[in-house]
Amino acid sequence: MSGFNKVVSSYQEALAGLQDNMTVIAGGFGLCGIPENLIKEIQRQKIKGLTLVSNNCGVDDFGLGLLLGERQIKKIVASYVGENAEFERQMMNGELDVELTPQGTLAEKMRAGGAGIPAFYTATGYGTPVGEGKEVREFAGRKYILEESIRGDFAIIKAYKADTYGNLVFRKTARNFNPMAATAGKITVVEVEEIVPVGSLDPDEIHTPGIYVDRLIQGSFEKRIEQRTLSQS
Repeated sequence: MSGFNKVVSSYQEALAGLQDNMTVIAGGFGLCGIPENLIKEIQRQKIKGLTLVSNNCGVDDFGLGLLLGERQIKKIVASYVGENAEFERQMMNGELDVELTPQGTLAEKMRAGGAGIPAFYTATGYGTPVGEGKEVREFAGRKYILEESIRGDFAIIKAYKADTYGNLVFRKTARNFNPMAATAGKITVVEVEEIVPVGSLDPDEIHTPGIYVDRLIQGSFEKRIEQRTLSQS
């Protein structure tokens, strides 16, 4: 993309340049705030050998689980196996390279990558299998392990609203990992529910500035519910 207008007209154009064996960072938590149509386009293009960085991998038949089912993911960096039985099966059978990462550490890996920070120290994981083989330093009498930040070839993001310059607004809990993930892609692609003219968004309302966004597309969404809990009256 060149210029300020980030809007593209098709999902194929939105993911132009994505190739086999690349690293993709995906926003979302469970099925909340996931870039579901961008995921479907990756499935349609049959791109394989991906390293996928995300909190989890959706469910068997929706979200990132679609890519698992088609064997398009070779490695996943995640903090939660979640409700995806196929994820569990592939991991337990050694068919999928899985790097389980504490949730806060994963969020900071994305944020640090977007900020140009190559690594950081955290106490989380010290003395557990997460910390095995990692550099250890002591600060103020406490042990910390060194964690490397993450950058992706692509970041795929879901937002609620954007202007044509790519300034983003997320809605409630759909914000989750999306703002950090948006900063950590060499190419960041965002799908939104609504695109508004420049100047329509109050600057105080913007969660992610358009400088991080390369491509923007408006879509329609299924918004499936992962766990439904009903109360009896």
